[in-house]
Amino acid sequence: MRVAIDIRRAGDFGVGTYIRNIICELGRYDRKTEYLLIGQRKHWEEIDPLPENFQLLEYGADPRRLESHVGLPIRLAQSGVDLLHIPWFYAPMWLPCRFILTVHDLTDLLYPPAGASSLAQAARLQMARRTLKRARRILAVSQSSKRDLARAFAVPESKIEVVYNALDERFIREPMPADADRILERHAVSYPFVLYAGNIKPHKNLARMIEAFAVAKSELAGHPEFANLKLLLIGDELTKHPDLRRAVVRTRVREDVRFLGFVPHSVLRVFYARARAFLFPSLYEGFGLPPLEAMAHGTPVVTSNVSSLPEVLDHAALLVNPENLFDIARGIRQVLTEEPLRRELVRRGHEQVKRYSWERSAQQVLDVYRAVARAET
Repeated sequence: MRVAIDIRRAGDFGVGTYIRNIICELGRYDRKTEYLLIGQRKHWEEIDPLPENFQLLEYGADPRRLESHVGLPIRLAQSGVDLLHIPWFYAPMWLPCRFILTVHDLTDLLYPPAGASSLAQAARLQMARRTLKRARRILAVSQSSKRDLARAFAVPESKIEVVYNALDERFIREPMPADADRILERHAVSYPFVLYAGNIKPHKNLARMIEAFAVAKSELAGHPEFANLKLLLIGDELTKHPDLRRAVVRTRVREDVRFLGFVPHSVLRVFYARARAFLFPSLYEGFGLPPLEAMAHGTPVVTSNVSSLPEVLDHAALLVNPENLFDIARGIRQVLTEEPLRRELVRRGHEQVKRYSWERSAQQVLDVYRAVARAET
């Protein structure tokens, strides 16, 4: 069996974590399948060294460009590929082989990009329907995502396999930086803080989170430990979201909210470990890795009671209504000041992280590869 896997987003957040870890696990125990990884040398280098049955199929066109709809199928036909795995939503308009998709979430469809025209959104929906219909099997990262797919696109549930995400291997095998205190000093952090880390997109609900932090901050004004509490936000392209700055000004917490932008992986681990709480009041998630990452570092989590988050995090997080800023504020206050609750959330968090395994997920993916390759139609 010759399987191609598209790795052109191996350096991304979320999708990149999925690509890197699934492929590394396949490389550990599948030496029979011939794998062609579609991308450039820079994408290949994002992944740990692989055995000889993995090769790079060099192809550099952006997956979103029209060129990819023409050039990639030609390369696949020339390479004699039996099965293609696309680890995101959209596929070329024509393919010479069977293919499967991994659908991480429906964000682009439920929350279209700012300024997107109704025509562009209609085209996006039509392409999604066509892709889902053509795929031989669809991998969803949670039961919640599976239900969303079945409901929104009338995809038969028998066609959808749930394969959970897990922690990036780097959180498991790499020790914490020995100079954690110096890392905080370099960022001028010398106070108690709560943390958000992740993508900066409208559905992440960050403006309301800032408002909720302002409420919690005022309620803790006389607290001996948290009177100087700060909110730190780590994420890419913060400068493109002036609504967050406006929320800070409007709620008068300009001195208490810091936007750190992107930080390296080792630095992010320090912030996870030293945060007093991790805040993730998202309105929609296909899975939600950042809360699990925080739990792995012994940090209690306040997150939403909607979408996939109750499924993935279960009773290991304090769940709040993400549309009610006062409920988010209550959650922040409770997780900071109620010590028995904190200890229990930390204990449950460590246990919850153990439920997810890339080894188990990769075995499920391999089983799907074999089933699709064996199918007669």
